[in-house]
Amino acid sequence: MKPIEAVNDFVVKFANVNGSGSASANELFAKSILRMGVPISPRNIFPSNIQGLPTWYEVRVSEHGWLGRRGGVDLMVAMNPQTWDRDLKEIDPGGYLFYDNSKPLPKSKLRDDITVIGMPLTEMCNANYTDSREKQLFKNIIYLGALSALLGIDAGEIAQLIGEQYKGKEKLLKPNLNALQMGRDYARANLQCPIGLRIEKRDAVGNRIFIEGNSALALGCVYGGATVCAWYPITPSSSVAEAFTKWCQKYRVDPATGRNNFAIVQGEDELASVGIVVGAGWNGARAFTATSGPGISLMMEFIGLAYFAEIPITIVDVQRGGPSTGMPTRTQQADVLACAYASHGDTKHVLLFPEDPKECFEHAAIALDLADRLQTPVFVMTDLDIGMNQRLCAPLEWDDQRAYDRGKVMTHDELEAGKDFGRYLDVDGDGIPYRTLPGTHPTKGGYFTRGTTKDRYARYSEEGAVYVDNVQRLLKKFETAKSLVPKPVLTPSKVPARFGAIYFGSTSPAMQEALEALAAQGIHVNALRVLAFPFQDEIFDFVASHSKVFVVEQNRDAQLKTLLVNDAGINPASLIPVLHYDGTPITARFITDEIAEIVAALNVRPIKKDIKKDKAA
Repeated sequence: MKPIEAVNDFVVKFANVNGSGSASANELFAKSILRMGVPISPRNIFPSNIQGLPTWYEVRVSEHGWLGRRGGVDLMVAMNPQTWDRDLKEIDPGGYLFYDNSKPLPKSKLRDDITVIGMPLTEMCNANYTDSREKQLFKNIIYLGALSALLGIDAGEIAQLIGEQYKGKEKLLKPNLNALQMGRDYARANLQCPIGLRIEKRDAVGNRIFIEGNSALALGCVYGGATVCAWYPITPSSSVAEAFTKWCQKYRVDPATGRNNFAIVQGEDELASVGIVVGAGWNGARAFTATSGPGISLMMEFIGLAYFAEIPITIVDVQRGGPSTGMPTRTQQADVLACAYASHGDTKHVLLFPEDPKECFEHAAIALDLADRLQTPVFVMTDLDIGMNQRLCAPLEWDDQRAYDRGKVMTHDELEAGKDFGRYLDVDGDGIPYRTLPGTHPTKGGYFTRGTTKDRYARYSEEGAVYVDNVQRLLKKFETAKSLVPKPVLTPSKVPARFGAIYFGSTSPAMQEALEALAAQGIHVNALRVLAFPFQDEIFDFVASHSKVFVVEQNRDAQLKTLLVNDAGINPASLIPVLHYDGTPITARFITDEIAEIVAALNVRPIKKDIKKDKAA
């Protein structure tokens, strides 16, 4: 088997043991390539315990700029004997295996169709270090040095990153640099360097930033005017509140008085946290909570209260594998239905689906505006893949002239002038009533609300006609939301296509790559990325204009497809689910293979002529 040869276009995967200190070294590896001007997309796949279980760190190197998972591995850095067989199987034919050969392995534990690169890492550490923790930690830096030689990575970039990491800590800096050089020297003296996979300097990163979705989302909450955050720790959303704290301490402290212009409360549980947010929203503050699927389940009672009492709140759902505790450190898009219809009774909630950290920033601010405008809970539906992994994206931008949309808030002067105020009175047909903020007027504008039925003037009532009037108005409000939420984004095929594809959120980068791969096979697909629920007419029109539409999502039960059928009235026979739900981010290869297989089963001949014309052009 001929070894794979590729420049700036391959996948490296590290197989380690959680708690071994490998995360820092693996991140240095990824960032050093980025510093060389080559786009990367790293993904940390880690267990839900502190140490001892397997962990993986996958780095997609793509000069073309693909940021989704490709599928397959070109170079496996196998540092965990527990997962050896599994890791070995992932390597593509012609790929490479790098491992610690301090103890010889029988030939049966290797593969004939890959290049095996052994390095006595344990022996080297035993010879140079006495402390057991140092032996483990510096082993990671030694293999990092070896990889720099094998792949042609500029060791100076890694050294600079180490210098930044240990700035002011000279006792740690020097031994790390020594370990890096030790690994590099050994590889250059004893191994064939470079191998067929190589990094060459480019200027392909452009004007992009490298940031986690959770951090960007928290910053969006700051810029979007949130002053209250209540939360309870849960993976993978905890870093949203932690980042919000960091950004508030930087941007929300009065420089003259040192006073904090924010309130961040860790509740005793998720129900308490969302209850605090409901109270803050009722009082006129922009407030949000961040949680994940199990937290959403626990918040249902207060979500229903906010919906029925019409109190603006924002809920960030960083989705993970479920149900129950599920897979706390794996990713899915499996809370779509739970959030769309959260709480008992007839409810419908606004959902936003960001695709990357930039949209996390933007959608956080949009959600706060929508919550005020619509006087209702609004969900930002991100997930672990976006939230906890660093991603290249366009710079975050904010228009300083942008004004917050506080919606229909009746003022003191309007009340003083005798304007009719009914807390649940629809005055202009959009389903959204006016509200007042506490303390607006000493004698007018007050109202009493509760989770039970009330009439248009907030007076308690259990009359059927009053209830129907109220919930029908809520439905009208949801219809109004269609004109306010972000519209779907179309990616048209270069040639006429009979097939369509609908997708959302973190599926986006893999989907974009799959569309190109499918086109190369003569399978042309128009794609529509859904950004929000409720669905606009554009989505219905898109489905109607194609014979079949693939709905690509990361859950078992085709939840987006279900929502399209239930709420957009789309014929289910026209929708074909493409589902990925093993907890790892969806790959371009998976999407390509699934759609190609379905097309073949439908007996549709690929259009080869168009590909030839495209190449000729």
